Amino acid sequence: MKYTKEHEWMRVEGDLVVVGITEHAATQLGDVVFVELPETETMVAEGDEVCVIESVKAASDILAPLDGEIVEVNTKLVDKPALVNEDPTGDAWFFKMKIDDLAALDDYMDEDEYADFIG
Repeated sequence: MKYTKEHEWMRVEGDLVVVGITEHAATQLGDVVFVELPETETMVAEGDEVCVIESVKAASDILAPLDGEIVEVNTKLVDKPALVNEDPTGDAWFFKMKIDDLAALDDYMDEDEYADFIG
């Protein structure tokens, strides 16, 4: 897995990149009560707002960590947003992207670097 400074994780599955938020982010948000997912077939650029998460504490945006196309979304989160708190790095992924160059992931933190980043 790779990690962003915005507390998102990325995992490669075949030629797709799966994106979610870290356990640290889920804990900071508190109980998630609503998730708005992007449309599939949407082209995004790194830094674009892609999802909205609302918790009992605040609303937060999930940003596209890479340039690419959203090819699949996790509709389970619409019906059960609490899944983000229950399994943030597993079943609670947000979307899958198709990107041009998987080498772009090399610019992001690995697990040890992310652990140092959050202290």
